[in-house]
Amino acid sequence: MIHIKSAAEIEEMKQAGSLSKQALRLAGSMVRPGVSTKEIDVAVESFIRLHGAIPTFKGYGGFPGSICASLNEQIVHGIPSPEVFLNDGDVISIDTGATFGGWVGDNAWTFFVGTPSEAVRGLCEVTRDCLKAGIEQAVPGNHLGDIGHAVQQLAEAHGYGVVREYVGHGVGHVMHEDPNVPNFGKKGRGVRLQAGMVIAIEPMITLGTHENHTLGNGWTVVTDDGKAAAHYENTIAITEDGPVILTQDEDGPWLPMQGGQK
Repeated sequence: MIHIKSAAEIEEMKQAGSLSKQALRLAGSMVRPGVSTKEIDVAVESFIRLHGAIPTFKGYGGFPGSICASLNEQIVHGIPSPEVFLNDGDVISIDTGATFGGWVGDNAWTFFVGTPSEAVRGLCEVTRDCLKAGIEQAVPGNHLGDIGHAVQQLAEAHGYGVVREYVGHGVGHVMHEDPNVPNFGKKGRGVRLQAGMVIAIEPMITLGTHENHTLGNGWTVVTDDGKAAAHYENTIAITEDGPVILTQDEDGPWLPMQGGQK
């Protein structure tokens, strides 16, 4: 069931979105060689709780972290660990969620650790642009297929893989609501978009094959060929005036890709 939000509810959701973006900005500022993913997780959880919110991911389905920290070939759901340290040349997708006032804000970004390869840099730049292209299609009267088509067309035009098994989703009082928001599709197909829908658009794009599998921890999803993946996400409200990015703070919805910057 798709929950349509009122204009007032969308305004309320901006508070959760802002906190989630601030948490993600904090996480990105900590990304540098030698830092453990657990250090970032602890800092983000402390920040979210300090601001009167709840880290949405902590305990969700048994997930142990407050962030998802997915390195290199890990697509999503990387578990923070005191034994996993960032190295120069890595890329890391960090996903943060904050629940505030009963609403969820959910966003993700992929950061460079030091200097990535040109191939990986290109993948990240295109995946970020895929997110922008998907958001542009989030207007009343369009369909979910228009969003997926925009993402897929741009990614595949550059020779990248588009993950099928993991998709965006509705957002509201819980993190995952209807509808699912695939990163592939055909124009004019799928659920018709209407004002008041709130969705997370999150392209997950790979340097090689889109085929993937889950590690033995039951959470972390990796590419079958071991090549890098990138992941970007914002929570979007569909309005009569166009898409509104709810996961933004005073510095805006977009983050630097280079780690160590605020």
